[in-house]
Amino acid sequence: MRIRVMLVAAMLVGAFVVLAAPAQAVTVSVVELLEDAEVYAGQEVTVIGELIGDYGFRSDGTMWTQLNGDSYAIRPIVDGGPLRGPNIGIGVRMPGEIGRQLDPPGRYRRLGPVVALTGIWRYHDPGRQGETYLDVVSVVVEAPGRNLSEGPNWPVYGAGFALFAIAGVIGVVYRRERDTLS
Repeated sequence: MRIRVMLVAAMLVGAFVVLAAPAQAVTVSVVELLEDAEVYAGQEVTVIGELIGDYGFRSDGTMWTQLNGDSYAIRPIVDGGPLRGPNIGIGVRMPGEIGRQLDPPGRYRRLGPVVALTGIWRYHDPGRQGETYLDVVSVVVEAPGRNLSEGPNWPVYGAGFALFAIAGVIGVVYRRERDTLS
């Protein structure tokens, strides 16, 4: 009997410990988050992607920006990444002091920092006139931002030069023919 009581007490203590443990953030992709936006509403989620566009610092101490979670965020085309679909992103809001520590956002010829953002998914937030965004509480930089460089596209230059040469030859031949007929 005593063993049963101790076993039940141990199970109850274990259950309280499990219930009292904080919930872990669910890791989702931007696509999953957008496809099932209502399912994740109010939940803590972690999303990985590239910060792009501009950092909009607000007077309330927050910063707004865009997180792209497409294949180009992880491996840009100029680095040999695949040409795969459109850009896909979500709006994010984070404390301004966190945003000030980040590398500049991605844009043309610049890869922004690739980050893992954890925060509360606000779906049609009534406090923000129905805005949908990730309210970030923590940022982990997976890869720093960097400049991208594209070398010259020699096949395109070669084709252009060849077309220019062909047009020159046609022009010379045309003038000779015209002058001979006159």
